[in-house]
Amino acid sequence: MTRKNVLVFRELPDDQLARLQAAHEVTVANPRLDAQRAAFDAALPLAHGLIGSSFPVDDALLARAPRLEVVSSVSVGVDNYALASLQARGILLCHTPGVLDETVADTVFALLMATSRRVVELSNLVRDGAWTKNIGEDLFGFDVHGKTLGLLGFGRIGQAIARRAALGFGMPVLYHARRPVDLASQAPELQGRAVHTPLAELLARADFVVAMLPLSDSTRGMIDASVFAAMRPGAVFINGGRGATVQEDALLAALDHGTLRAAGLDVFATEPLPAASPLRTHPRVTPLPHIGSATHETRHAMAELATTNLLQALAGERPAAVFDTASA
Repeated sequence: MTRKNVLVFRELPDDQLARLQAAHEVTVANPRLDAQRAAFDAALPLAHGLIGSSFPVDDALLARAPRLEVVSSVSVGVDNYALASLQARGILLCHTPGVLDETVADTVFALLMATSRRVVELSNLVRDGAWTKNIGEDLFGFDVHGKTLGLLGFGRIGQAIARRAALGFGMPVLYHARRPVDLASQAPELQGRAVHTPLAELLARADFVVAMLPLSDSTRGMIDASVFAAMRPGAVFINGGRGATVQEDALLAALDHGTLRAAGLDVFATEPLPAASPLRTHPRVTPLPHIGSATHETRHAMAELATTNLLQALAGERPAAVFDTASA
């Protein structure tokens, strides 16, 4: 097989890097690091394949990569990629669906639990030496079991969250998606436990509203002041999808002047979260540094699938997980 040029723009585990090096000429250069930017720029025009994550592969970058055949993202989301340009040039875009579903669902449900039971706030009370007597009602949390969960988006991760809620915590599950999911074939264990629901009804009934939306032109800023105003008083909002689907000023206003009780956020419009952002220190926000898939096992599985995708594409085979840029 002809050896081609691969540019790794975010570090891979050693065993996956070795797989690439055995088959192709590999340059590892992280363009986020000043010391590696020149190497990245030099390798880009020669690259037949790119592999990495969390860096914008936009029209300008693609214009400097005339030989490019495939981009393999170590992620599920594809909002960092110029989809129209990739489609126009016939460049394959691969991603890593499936392998992180359960891990992200774990994270989102942990965030829901921590937000409702005020876990971080009360842990800090102990750490700071302020736990000097039994806590009073002003520091009580709220039950999770038996409450109603509303899911915005009901893909694989949304369904995994629904299983935890319905089967583990006895929570009625409402979900809003473009079309109902055929639970009989996709998630039979959720039949009778998860109900496709109009958005307005979901917002009015759910005690917890969890957003698991991809980022697209139609979802950017979709969760706005009107959405927060429609939530039932005392609701908790959780975002484990994409930060830019939420209008963060509207979220803050709902926390400060509306009836939203709390928010748990693993994603933000700008990441890392700027030091000046009120979300960083707001007393009713539990923020996480985008750790949805951040376990040793899952990140390795993502890197392994992304490496397999790239090797298959460069060998002229159909990769294991191709994103359909034409439908985006």
